[in-house]
Amino acid sequence: MAQTSETPAPAPSPNPTPPPTPVRAGRIHRAWFVAAVAFVTIIGAAAFRSLPGLLIDPLHQEFGWSRGTIGLAVSVNLALYGLTAPFAAALMDRYGIRKVVAVALTVIAVGSGVTVWMTAAWQLLLCWGLLVGLGTGSMALAFAATVTNRWFTERRGLVTGILTAASASGQLIFLPTLAWIVDEHHWRPAAVTVALAALAVVPFVWLLLRDHPADVGLAPYGAKQFVPKPPPVTGAARRTVAVLFKAAKTGPFWLLAGTFAICGASTNGLIQTHFVPAAHDHGMPIRAAASLLAVIGVFDVIGTIASGWLTDRFDARRLLAVYYALRGVSLLFLPLLLAPSVHPPMVFFIVFYGLDWVATVPPTIALCREHYGEDSAIVFGWVLASHQVGAAVVAFAGGVARDVFGSYDVVWYASGALCAAAALMALVIRRRAQAGA
Repeated sequence: MAQTSETPAPAPSPNPTPPPTPVRAGRIHRAWFVAAVAFVTIIGAAAFRSLPGLLIDPLHQEFGWSRGTIGLAVSVNLALYGLTAPFAAALMDRYGIRKVVAVALTVIAVGSGVTVWMTAAWQLLLCWGLLVGLGTGSMALAFAATVTNRWFTERRGLVTGILTAASASGQLIFLPTLAWIVDEHHWRPAAVTVALAALAVVPFVWLLLRDHPADVGLAPYGAKQFVPKPPPVTGAARRTVAVLFKAAKTGPFWLLAGTFAICGASTNGLIQTHFVPAAHDHGMPIRAAASLLAVIGVFDVIGTIASGWLTDRFDARRLLAVYYALRGVSLLFLPLLLAPSVHPPMVFFIVFYGLDWVATVPPTIALCREHYGEDSAIVFGWVLASHQVGAAVVAFAGGVARDVFGSYDVVWYASGALCAAAALMALVIRRRAQAGA
């Protein structure tokens, strides 16, 4: 007698979430398009960062403000640029990358554009310091870290280097143009140019940037399986502060924060803010000095991308030690190189410094990722805050030193010594397996 199976056929189960769309062989992964949009976005935000060094002398001449006062406005901007970054990373987790970045670009445009009507130093602090500081802080390197962490599991070091280089590319694009505008048409048209550049990027962000690979049914680049989009994280400010307190209990955080503070002091606070007026003190035309900074931007792109490639292959701590040591040595020679004209030793310094400018970023982000995992973007935001606090201190102190001593020499030498200390601090950072945290 034939046996009849009593097990009913399984009913088809509902599947409300459509399966991810596979990427066909030979097609470029969407992550690279997102990285390209992020690159252009950071370039737009970098326009304002090219401006302060060009405006110190024009503002001093027009309004009679001391270089210390102007440096204070730049220092407020730099400090807010860093202090806003960790909160911006948390806000991106809550509201999405696209919304936060679009609002930030708009704030930058407003802050830069309103400066054309200012007549008092407090207005400079409000526009340059507060508004643009908050806007650029939301567009800081924590944005690059968030994009990299979400869209890539492979080539993270390389992508970090490329996005970091975007800031230098913005400097390369805008510095010569802005220097020409300041020379020929005064500083106000230059401020308007920066505002329009920031606004021009907003449509690209809104139409092309996506918050997570799952939004378009893809796995992150290099991932073996689909990664669902995490739910929005509420309590952005609370989470940001909680991550800080947790990280502050570990040694690597303080070492990374200390080295990155010195990085900011010796780049954004020192060279980017004071190189043009220092060179002008020695008789060099403003356009020539600005062009040298633009050349730094050219080699910064090369150096940062190369650093990202090296970070994927070598110990990030040793890379940082080498970068800081070489930077410190170069700063000690700078006072001997400043002259009325551009000569080969100065060109060598510019190329050398450009290669090392933000080469520190990929290994620093890699060490944050190694020690702090899912919280690494926010932790790096706090580390970046220390970078900008260091930059703010030197932006202000450099202006005061120029007012008091009549030259910038003492600032170059002090920054060189700080870089030597940063090299030693980098070597003290322990690997994750040894730290056990």
